[in-house]
Formats: sequence, structure tokens, C-alpha cells
Amino acid sequence: MSEGHVAFEYEARSVSPETLATLGEGHIAYVKQIRSEDVPDLFPEAPKIAPGLKLFALHAADGTPIMLTDSREAAIANAWSNELQAVSVH
Repeated sequence: MSEGHVAFEYEARSVSPETLATLGEGHIAYVKQIRSEDVPDLFPEAPKIAPGLKLFALHAADGTPIMLTDSREAAIANAWSNELQAVSVH
């Protein structure tokens, strides 16, 4: 093995969708860029929004939508104000 490289073995384990959904619950939220066309599915109570816009949705760790904004920074600020660590999802 050449210097500067580390080798390790990784044992893959299955994680149930239920367990995965509870990881970070109450501590982590994620920010995801969405299209305005996707808003009615995620935020049914939101007013009608013009098509073709890029927006940002903040979701709880379990996927529950929390807020919708036109700025990534606003979504992160909302997470922080609710004592949540924000992570980005691509």
C-alpha cells in the first residue's frame, strides 16, 4: 500500500426506512431545491405560484415539509432559529 492511503473494510448493513426516517429527528433538517411546479404536492396549502421558479424547501429529518422560501439562506436561518442543524440535499 502506498503512503497516504488508508484501507478499511466496510460491512454493509440494511437500515429500515422507518429507522432511517428517525435519524436526526428533532435535530436535523434538510434543505432541498425544488421547482415551483412541485409546490402543490409538498405544500398543498400554499398559494398558487408561477411556474418555472427555483425555490427551497426545508424538511424535517423524517421528510415532513417545514417551510418554503425563495432563498437557501432563509431556509437555513429558519432551521437555526428552530435549533435544527440544516443539511443540503441534491
